[in-house]
Amino acid sequence: MFILGVTSCPVGIAHTFMGAEGLQRAIEAAGHEAKIETQGANGMQNVITEDDIRRADACILACDAKVRNPERFDDLPTLECSVYEACDEPENLVKELLEAIG
Repeated sequence: MFILGVTSCPVGIAHTFMGAEGLQRAIEAAGHEAKIETQGANGMQNVITEDDIRRADACILACDAKVRNPERFDDLPTLECSVYEACDEPENLVKELLEAIG
């Protein structure tokens, strides 16, 4: 599977990137491919493309700040959660998403 993610915290610095790293690691540890976009203080990085969205099986939005362009993910099964959950328990989030999409 190819799983997308977006992380964003109110300040847009530490937790945005810690959450992205946690999700990336947890998705890959579960045997899947991942691409995680960060929406931090320096803008959007590792931006998810239309091609990525067409390939994707699901998405995790781990955001405590407003997500830019969330409509991109309307056609994907999406798990929404706090960026702090992505930092603290990314494995549980990935497990929950995979169980939900079967």
